[in-house]
Amino acid sequence: MTKLVLAAEEFTPPGVQDFFPPAIFGTVTKPMVLLVLSVLLIAAFWIAASRNLKLVPGKFQFAAESLYDVGRNGIAREQIGAKDFKPFVPLVITMFTFILVNNIFGLIPFVQFPTMAHIGFPLAVSLLVVYPVYHFVGFKRHGFFGYLKHQTIPPGTPWFVLPLMIPIEFFQKFIMNPLTLAIRVFAAMFAGHLLLLVFTLAGEFLLLNGGVMIVVAPVAFAFAIALTFLEALIMVLQAYIFALLSASYIGMALAEEH
Repeated sequence: MTKLVLAAEEFTPPGVQDFFPPAIFGTVTKPMVLLVLSVLLIAAFWIAASRNLKLVPGKFQFAAESLYDVGRNGIAREQIGAKDFKPFVPLVITMFTFILVNNIFGLIPFVQFPTMAHIGFPLAVSLLVVYPVYHFVGFKRHGFFGYLKHQTIPPGTPWFVLPLMIPIEFFQKFIMNPLTLAIRVFAAMFAGHLLLLVFTLAGEFLLLNGGVMIVVAPVAFAFAIALTFLEALIMVLQAYIFALLSASYIGMALAEEH
């Protein structure tokens, strides 16, 4: 019994520190390298997919066309509208594939790090890409004061509610929307990866140092495997939701009424 207690005390559970690996060289870290790698992989994928297009697509071309169809018709057209969606198709597909690849990194052996588990990366995408785009197109279409009215005064709002409604709507549309867009994917990737680390490291520890508790190790590994499949689904969903909400914000900015 004493050995079990001592062994349990030696187990160090994973935490925030596991999301900050040491620099590879200089100030360059693993998440930075993965971010650049994701851009190269996505560019290579679409370049390869767009070459030698055939009327009857092969498996690779079919996969690329299916991905394009999801971004174009399943997200951009639905959220922005048939009249305005075409200029934003490249942005929507880029957002979807970029978030997806960086999420999937968390499941690839020897990589096993979802880049979006670092809050700075989804914040950068949201604040430096999505946020400026949808407000720019809104100001361009409605004018400065027209867009502010469009975003802060819902149609049919009674005049006596406006002093309360305007600051609430302004706070939501201009401050909270880009933050929640980033926090949503960050929280999902951080929590999911942390859970995987907990069960994987706990299973390994019990297997090597658990004594009679070694019988519990297979249970921990089984949970880790089940969570891996669940996490894969969540990674795809979070990429889809990020692109969907980005398109939705653009659609609301362009709409005549909301």
